[in-house]
Amino acid sequence: MKNILSGSTRRQFLRATGTAVAGFMIVPRHVVAGSGQTPPSEKLNIAGIGVGGQGEGDINEVAPNNNIVALCDVDSKRSANTFKKFPDAKPYRDFRRMFDEMEKNIDAVVVATPDHFHAVAAMAAIKRGKHVYCEKPLAHSIHEVRELMKAAKQHNVVTQLGNQGHSFGTIRSFCEWIWDGAIGNVHTINCGCEAVNSGLDDLAHLPEHHDIPETLDWEQWLGPAQARPYHPAFAPGTWRGWVPFGNGTVGDWTCHVVDPVFWALDLGAPATIQAQAKNYDFKTQGLAFPKGDRITYEFPANGKRGPITMNWYSGTEHIPRPVELENDENPIKTGAVVIGDKGTIVYGSHGAGQVRLIPEARMTAYQKPPQTIPRVKEHHWDWLQAIKNGKKSGSDFSYGGPLTEIALLGVIALKVAGTKLEWDSGKTRFKNCPEANQYINPSYRAGWKL
Repeated sequence: MKNILSGSTRRQFLRATGTAVAGFMIVPRHVVAGSGQTPPSEKLNIAGIGVGGQGEGDINEVAPNNNIVALCDVDSKRSANTFKKFPDAKPYRDFRRMFDEMEKNIDAVVVATPDHFHAVAAMAAIKRGKHVYCEKPLAHSIHEVRELMKAAKQHNVVTQLGNQGHSFGTIRSFCEWIWDGAIGNVHTINCGCEAVNSGLDDLAHLPEHHDIPETLDWEQWLGPAQARPYHPAFAPGTWRGWVPFGNGTVGDWTCHVVDPVFWALDLGAPATIQAQAKNYDFKTQGLAFPKGDRITYEFPANGKRGPITMNWYSGTEHIPRPVELENDENPIKTGAVVIGDKGTIVYGSHGAGQVRLIPEARMTAYQKPPQTIPRVKEHHWDWLQAIKNGKKSGSDFSYGGPLTEIALLGVIALKVAGTKLEWDSGKTRFKNCPEANQYINPSYRAGWKL
């Protein structure tokens, strides 16, 4: 049987999966005579950019019943396992060369680089009509988020942010309980993560000279970030604590921890943001993130719900213990305490894990509402099915972009700590702080652009 989606016809179809034709152009499994295998026309040709660490896990998730055709990573040591597992995938160090040589053979791309590299890699794929799964946070600046959202819509590609908890059943339960009025009108959210992503302890060591490992292409690793000498304090694995490359704990965890309330309460954009960080001065220590911070967001009333105050706690700053916790229960270290005028819900990270009303007696007595939100199998699966069925994924860039912006607004607030920023989301600017506006769209180094 001839594959009706071979060659250019197949590529044209995959670029148009947002249209109604998707429903009948994929060859159904039953037409492959008793083979029990996935028909070639249902397999996607997938490339990975950043395939060590989290990227390795992402590639392993999307590989079954698809073709991994290209893998790109600037660190051959960190990515060695992935390259070994997929020997038929063409190896690259520069994603631009990968696209130049293999554009016609790629349908979808997984981006799992450090934060500062997300936007340039994802945009390169989107502009070529490739579907994109991008790790969280979506980008390193608010400008990048807005441009990626615009491009994804313009090129009609299927996207997914890598906040995998968005596909869990627990986040759906949380939404259903909130909409059921389980705790009444929500007015306060105390949330955060105890992880410390800070380079402060290594600031004094940065002048030291270190040879670049032979397995690492440092220039390519820097990408659009401003040039600076290699130092092992930056990479691998520790880049989140550095302002030029990561977004600290608030950037690392907002897309997991805030996702449930963002969805359930339709938070949208905050009106104000104010950050506090003890023993931290951005003017002298601004290359690194603080070890702990508290960021307060004020969200205006929206529809039937009233205004909401959300307090974010990172690292050494801890979520206040709710009075409703039983005496022998541990405090919430990573997750959220959601407070309404009729009760409190707590949950952990990643899709409102272990969500429950407190105290336990309230949870026992609560009559759970029927499930109204469709459950999905898994986050990567959700993205792949959306591509094949011509639908939107659950956390596509139109959802994941504004969620990421909450984290990035917190990052900017840390740079002007103590100032209560007034945010105009429609105009993409702060009304009262020109100093903060310079961080909305920081410049790339020469030779790089979106």
